[in-house]
Amino acid sequence: MTYRIPFNRPCLAGNEYEYIAEAISNGHASGDGPFTRKCHELLEKELQVPRVLLTTSCTHALEMAAILLNCGPDDEVIVPSFTFVSTANAFALRGTRLVFADIRPDTLNLDETRLEPLITPRTKAIVVVHYAGVACGMIPILAIAARHDVPVVEDNAHGLFSRYKNKYTGTFGCLATQSFHETKNFTCGEGGALVVNDPALVERALVVREKGTNRSQFFRGQVDKYTWVDVGSSYLPSDLLAAFLFAQLEARSEVQKKRARIWNNYQQHLRDWAVQRGVSLPHVPGDCEQAYHMFYLLLPSLQTRQALITHLKAHSILSVFHYVPLHLSDMGKRFAAGRADCPVTEDVSDRLLRLPFFNDLTETDQAFVIEKIVSFEF
Repeated sequence: MTYRIPFNRPCLAGNEYEYIAEAISNGHASGDGPFTRKCHELLEKELQVPRVLLTTSCTHALEMAAILLNCGPDDEVIVPSFTFVSTANAFALRGTRLVFADIRPDTLNLDETRLEPLITPRTKAIVVVHYAGVACGMIPILAIAARHDVPVVEDNAHGLFSRYKNKYTGTFGCLATQSFHETKNFTCGEGGALVVNDPALVERALVVREKGTNRSQFFRGQVDKYTWVDVGSSYLPSDLLAAFLFAQLEARSEVQKKRARIWNNYQQHLRDWAVQRGVSLPHVPGDCEQAYHMFYLLLPSLQTRQALITHLKAHSILSVFHYVPLHLSDMGKRFAAGRADCPVTEDVSDRLLRLPFFNDLTETDQAFVIEKIVSFEF
């Protein structure tokens, strides 16, 4: 079905076609070409981090994190149940048991007040997700992690260029991951990045990303041949994708202005309706600068949410929900370290609805979406 207003639409930022043509003429279409290096340099400079490595997806960046932290079958990793499956699956692939954490009812981020009791002697990492591009409470989370000498990994798929206490998300944990999937603020269709904040992990990250070989050292002239030295996989994206992504990242200021306008427009025009109808809108704490990744509604009930989805579809508007709690899934139960207690996750999962949100959403189309929401009777 074709919708008048889709949930998402890939958007150009400016120089994508020009840069792809340049990448082809460079004669280097495989990984780690000139545009990959440009993306690395831009992100490292902007985020002020030791190393950024583009990957084929955020999922693969998470898999690299699991390898770099030596996660295995004897270990546990704490992850929110309210997240995309990749956050957990990357560690389940290593045989690691999953300890599912509940979320806060305001930001829908991991609830730091319920974190410490989940830590055991087997805990290998705490993985936080900055949901909707709004930061988790990183200071208390890092303090808890430090008390138990447990590393923190940030799944920052939603949050590139968001801040917590004036510092970019994705720069707090020892490792962080980014997504450049077509639904994200900055995209190359499919892609991701691993942010390496711990300098001690940089060299091994390069090896893991290059199929477990020391190929990067060979190209730097540090060894006279390269060979298999560790586990790893092929995590390098094509330089054609990097060319597309670089055009998007170059236009980051304009992209974020567009998304801020869309987010603020939803907030302004739905605020009174939401109060009157008992609907919750996204919450952004005062110490957070969000990434304007999404706009969602928390409806009073599952039945109301489903009815609104149907209502919007009848007007050719696509809205979507997520996530099904991971601790209730078949694989979540299989890999869980024990019984999960996540009542907020279960409640929110039934009631959350995401509205159409993409860089080129026009004011006219957004006004149409808002009009149909406000006219919904329940």
